[in-house]
Amino acid sequence: MQLGMVGLGRMGANMTRRLMRGGHQMVVSDLSPDAVKQIASEGAVASSSLDDLISKLSAPRAAWIMVPAGDPTEKTVQALLARMQPGDAIIDGGNSFFKDDVRRSKMCAEKGVHYVDVGTSGGIWGIDRGYCMMIGGPKEEAVQRLDPIFRTLAPGRGDIPRTPGREKMGGTAEEGYIHCGPSGSGHFVKMVHNGIEYGMMQAYAEGFDIFKNATSKELPEDIRYDLNLADIAEVWRRGSVVASWLLDLTAMALAENPTLAEYSGFVQDSGEGRWTIQAAIEEAVPADVLSAALYTRFRSRQDHTFAEKMLSAMRQKFGGHVEPNAQ
Repeated sequence: MQLGMVGLGRMGANMTRRLMRGGHQMVVSDLSPDAVKQIASEGAVASSSLDDLISKLSAPRAAWIMVPAGDPTEKTVQALLARMQPGDAIIDGGNSFFKDDVRRSKMCAEKGVHYVDVGTSGGIWGIDRGYCMMIGGPKEEAVQRLDPIFRTLAPGRGDIPRTPGREKMGGTAEEGYIHCGPSGSGHFVKMVHNGIEYGMMQAYAEGFDIFKNATSKELPEDIRYDLNLADIAEVWRRGSVVASWLLDLTAMALAENPTLAEYSGFVQDSGEGRWTIQAAIEEAVPADVLSAALYTRFRSRQDHTFAEKMLSAMRQKFGGHVEPNAQ
């Protein structure tokens, strides 16, 4: 299948490579000519502008946007929409606010263009592991047509044991992607996913901070423990009920440097955590853990604990995020 990719950063470039490996023809665009040149040297069709990209796509066209959320995404959607025809599709695979998706989908529908929001999880590892995708938008008109793209990007079933009873259910969830519902629902599900991620990361970080401080001179000598944090993370990966990919990344960071000295402890938030709490407030749903995790990130920008260094480490490992004060 043919697809345009607008944005060749960490995620966009690797998604393009995975799709090319799967036999899809990719037409690419980026503000950086060097990024376009690099991906073109690997087999993509280069374009010099959005006009050029659209001219190289066959109708019905499909263009995937992988640029920062907010104004960059808004401007790109507007620019593509001005150049597209009825039946074409715009796919936003970034971390947009779901209410913006609802507005944009209505704007696109007025011109007969389909708008698909795809919450995408997988970070810098997705090129090999695959990307978990949560999709919103018109199913029959667009999502089903784009299924070959989603299927290639997704991880597939792999060697994960089947959930008991799942054999009686249909759908694509076991492949690593789902159609969540109408416009905005994909990014809504991804938003809450990232809110939960904040809470999980915070729980690991606080637990290891307790381990780190088990040598405190404030404790009686007979209950001071000089613990090997890298070993604890590693043993928990094997048979523990708290095992997860985040723990895998934690173990990796601790094996590289048990003190996490290269991390500042300055922990950024990328927006979805805030939006999750806003949604919880609108729905009158208690979200104590997720709220506390978000507030801890705010506090981390004032002073830093070992727990916050661990949060920095996990963010760097799964998404390649470099915190502002880390250099």
